[in-house]
Amino acid sequence: MNARYLYLAGLLSLALAVPLFAGDDKQISTATGNEVVEEPYKFSAEFTIEQAYLGGADVQRGNRKVTDFDEYHSNVEFVYTPRIKFGILRLGAQWERYSFGFPNGGQQLPNTLQSVNSIVGLDTKFSDSILVRFEAQPGFYTATGFDQIDGDSFNVPFVLGGTYIVSPEVQLVAGVGVNFQSRFPVLPGGGVRWKFAPQWTLNAVLPTPRLEFAASRSLTLFAGADIKAITVRTDDRFGDTHDDTSLNNAWLSYEEVRAGVGAEWKINSSLSLSLEGGYVPYRQFDYHRTEVRYHYESGAPYGAIMFHGAF
Repeated sequence: MNARYLYLAGLLSLALAVPLFAGDDKQISTATGNEVVEEPYKFSAEFTIEQAYLGGADVQRGNRKVTDFDEYHSNVEFVYTPRIKFGILRLGAQWERYSFGFPNGGQQLPNTLQSVNSIVGLDTKFSDSILVRFEAQPGFYTATGFDQIDGDSFNVPFVLGGTYIVSPEVQLVAGVGVNFQSRFPVLPGGGVRWKFAPQWTLNAVLPTPRLEFAASRSLTLFAGADIKAITVRTDDRFGDTHDDTSLNNAWLSYEEVRAGVGAEWKINSSLSLSLEGGYVPYRQFDYHRTEVRYHYESGAPYGAIMFHGAF
């Protein structure tokens, strides 16, 4: 999943999908007498299509300032989720892109951060109460166009974590995300999901902690945060053209925090559409193996739309 903070939120979705672990891909049912009917194979997968726009913001490093730049964020992910003897496989692919409109050239910052990667993982359970996920995302993480990708931008971030189901109302999540090329190579995390009232749920799990209100069976309102992050590599001449040769083939970690409100509409049992908007109070560009870091100077409003399916 590129180099996002953690994918522990996925472990929560695993906890809420316990019935998926019941039975094999082909369910056996008994009809009249001794007749046995084998149900047809069911294709199982999930996908996400996400687009966001962030308005003008500023970052600064010393007397270097990058002002009033906007951002487009795009994310497309597809995961095939067949059941096997040991659990549920996760096999898929993802493309993610951060595109910045730097009015003054961006100083020492690239206009585009993007990744294209595969997804290889397994959801399994140790008991009816303990569910575990391992997921690796090998791929190319680059600050150049895909026509310039080489082996230097290849990386394999991964996550290992688990969910403990205390009750249908309470689930505890814990785990660790590992990305040896990021600013924080090993990042522990966790959270709790607590349905404390019929219509209210505290979904305090990174990277998207939020408070949810079920306005109806098909509409959920929420308020909270979303932590986005990616780690990419520049090409071997980027520093030559940006006044610092230490930035040639350098790993750059970008982080942003969004805080906002939104609504999720459940179109049917498989599809949902989310709209949200708010403010970005923090972002940072960090070449963490050099002394080059552009820190937050001023924030920006944002709006986002996400289409999700699971079938």
